[in-house]
Amino acid sequence: MTLLGASSANADAVRDSEWWLESSGITKAWEVSKGKGVKVAVIDTGIDTSHPDLVGAVVGGKDVSGAGDPDGSKPLGNLPEHGTLVATLLAGRGNNSVAIDAARAEAEAQQIAYDRAVQEAEAAGETPPVKPEPIEVPAPGPGPDGVVGVAPEAELLSVSLWMGTENPAGISVEDQVPAAVIWAVDKGARVINMSLGSTRPEWPVSWDRAFKYAEDHDVVVVAAAGNRAGGMNQVGAPATIPGVLTVAGIDREGKASVDSSTEGISIGVAAPAEPLVGGLPDGGYADWSGTSGAAPLVSGVAAMIRAKYPEMKAPQVINRILYTARDAGKPGVDNLYGHGILDANAALTADVPMAAENPMNTITEWIRVHRRSAKPDTAPSLDPGVSTETSDIAPIAAPQPQAPAEDGKILQPVLVLGFGALLLFTIVGGSTHYVRSSRTRRRAEAATVGSVASLKLDEPGGERDIFDDLPESGPKA
Repeated sequence: MTLLGASSANADAVRDSEWWLESSGITKAWEVSKGKGVKVAVIDTGIDTSHPDLVGAVVGGKDVSGAGDPDGSKPLGNLPEHGTLVATLLAGRGNNSVAIDAARAEAEAQQIAYDRAVQEAEAAGETPPVKPEPIEVPAPGPGPDGVVGVAPEAELLSVSLWMGTENPAGISVEDQVPAAVIWAVDKGARVINMSLGSTRPEWPVSWDRAFKYAEDHDVVVVAAAGNRAGGMNQVGAPATIPGVLTVAGIDREGKASVDSSTEGISIGVAAPAEPLVGGLPDGGYADWSGTSGAAPLVSGVAAMIRAKYPEMKAPQVINRILYTARDAGKPGVDNLYGHGILDANAALTADVPMAAENPMNTITEWIRVHRRSAKPDTAPSLDPGVSTETSDIAPIAAPQPQAPAEDGKILQPVLVLGFGALLLFTIVGGSTHYVRSSRTRRRAEAATVGSVASLKLDEPGGERDIFDDLPESGPKA
């Protein structure tokens, strides 16, 4: 069943909000590939597999935090919505809820009409009418409403972590991340999306082995560059790890986002980061922003390339994305846009010369030079620098779908206090601005809020909060 044939008149407000599908060449690229059969691991806070836009999308999962469900389907931590937001942008199928509701309403009307006809016939002493064929109610599945991801035929693996606050299960971020990467590789992921990061470029020595393992097994690893609004004025690990494709963020006008991106020499490509819309646990939707949303757009394109060219190696997949990016900012490669702005159609169809090596370099060589070893150290680092301080903000559950407000009220963001440690881990992505209902008023417009920071590209960030905005439980006056 096609996801793309509906006109905008038949799509709901959520689908209409996906401006990046056209501007990034994704709708055109769908004529070539939709990522069919390619496994993409989403290493994040867990994916709610019950979301209507993800029916059939998640084919496996694992919790490496010790605090979630074994299959990685329980949203975790202070931003439990995050993994579902990322997953829908990457491989959402949309949904057919409107068609289901219409069929149910038609079936109910038919039953009422038939019952009335039977009663009238019996009262008149006439033969009751023949019962009509039942109206078929379609099963939940892909459709023209909700979020359609970049690679709507890719297969997702949900790997859940606990980050930002002290893990109640006691497993550190230092241990969770490499376990997540190795599990994803072993389960056949050909692309790994990591919409998470730290405020420092360093990473624990214990991570070397995991990222080399991914490199050795021909896996494309995509990571978010981070956001100034989340306290990141420079790219942090894992987006600094050689071989990783790092994604910066742009706004709707194609300019480097002040709040929803950062800068650094490891940036490979830029992709839309604001405004975005994605799915929430329990079937809702939210407008949000950040490189956490830009990264899955690039991961989706990588999946499309791997589906179109199944024999192509990871360095060549990355090279196609970088070589075909539209130059922006200073001519050539720069610290804001990397090689340029994502062009999905060109990445799928352009004549791209063979690259001698991964344009994002290789961790194997980095280990040899900087660790002075041909093999990664498997022992834990003596000082991983991961904060174990407990947040003074209680975990916030995913917001419930809200009926559209008639008085223009909005869900205001709040900030979570950060931690001052060498390696400060956070989810770097979404400023979740407001919630749309997926069941009651799909076509309603909702209000948006302004940016949460006023940092300029050349201003120092200072001691900022490491988390982006979390939505409150209800609207404020």
